[in-house]
Amino acid sequence: MSVIDGKWKVSVLWELERSPRRRFGELRRLVPGVSEKVLTAQLRELEEDGIVHREVYDEVPPRVEYSLTPLGQELGTALESLGEWGAKHLLPESA
Repeated sequence: MSVIDGKWKVSVLWELERSPRRRFGELRRLVPGVSEKVLTAQLRELEEDGIVHREVYDEVPPRVEYSLTPLGQELGTALESLGEWGAKHLLPESA
């Protein structure tokens, strides 16, 4: 659970699951409300845990892309099942 601990990690993983590669700016736009500092920290933690791969291209200006590792793809599958479970067992708002 510590791997996905954090307000934004699941949202970041969801966006990386939807597209094989994302640039930092794309992720920042696609995860509304996250600050640049927090997104950077969350991506670094996911990279340290082996969930996200960071690819730096030797270009001017520099280009960095993030993608899921095989371990990250497995985690995405597990989170998908958890999401399905949650949707199935959500209580109506009026309850």
